[in-house]
Amino acid sequence: MVDSLVPAPSKDDESDEPERPAVEPSAAPAAAGPEREFTIQARSQSRMVLRRFLQHRAAVGAGVVLILMVLLSLVGGRFWTYTYDQQTDDLSDPPSLEHPMGTNSIGQDNFAQVLRGAQKSVQIALIVALVSTSFGTLVGSIAGYYRGWSDSVLMRAADLLLVIPPLVFFALLGNKFASEPGSWFYLALALAAVLWTSVARVVRGIFLSLREKEFVEAARALGASDKRIMFKHLLPNAVGPIIVNATITVAVAILLETSLSFVGLGVKPPDTSLGKLISDNQQAARTRPWLFYFPGIFIVTIALSVNFLGDGLRDALDPTQRRVRA
Repeated sequence: MVDSLVPAPSKDDESDEPERPAVEPSAAPAAAGPEREFTIQARSQSRMVLRRFLQHRAAVGAGVVLILMVLLSLVGGRFWTYTYDQQTDDLSDPPSLEHPMGTNSIGQDNFAQVLRGAQKSVQIALIVALVSTSFGTLVGSIAGYYRGWSDSVLMRAADLLLVIPPLVFFALLGNKFASEPGSWFYLALALAAVLWTSVARVVRGIFLSLREKEFVEAARALGASDKRIMFKHLLPNAVGPIIVNATITVAVAILLETSLSFVGLGVKPPDTSLGKLISDNQQAARTRPWLFYFPGIFIVTIALSVNFLGDGLRDALDPTQRRVRA
């Protein structure tokens, strides 16, 4: 009876009452802020490597110096006033503003000669590093993964190259290709044929230690081919040592080319290299020292820069490295 006396709310009364928005249970705006504030972004492997390398001050400085030296040797001769084979009237002049590194006995600008020599030395070193690293990585991968008779054959071939005296090997090739155009390219291939053994041994050791790991067994159980396991799973774990060995090979190739050119088995005239410049001007070390010491300074600077760069890359790419260098 009492309920029947209470009037029912009209439509106008319902319209005056504001609508309350439905609150979804999944919405939690208050918690989103603190979660975003304390979220930590994971560092990728490449960022960690770059951070460790940038904090290796000697390696960073050596990398900058090496890049400048390479650019100067490859393109600097095109913008210089004199060419390496141009003869002037300035005979045996000491360093001056016109000739920053002096001239030789026939009036050739020594700075242009050094730029040309550095260009050939750098080209030889880069070809040697590329060819020897690629071939050594392939041989080491096959020997370390398959083991057995393939490992024995490939490693005994590497041991045989280590036994042969390098000077005899280069002398035979030098006499064969000395008259060929572009003999410096054959010299680079000859150096690569000797220097691939160290890279092959490093890659073989890494593959031997990794081929029995769990992730390799899992990939093999999922039906992955040997080629995919080698180049998709094992080779990325060997990239660090391979890069470090490639940088060391550059320095070794420059020093070997210098030694061979010094004894007459390197770059042939009319072209030149840093080692040939030192060999041609060794008698002038006391009377005209600028002809002897400036090519030597270039060689030492390039070799030291490559060694410091390799040291920094080794520390940065080492997965067990936890200490950050100042």
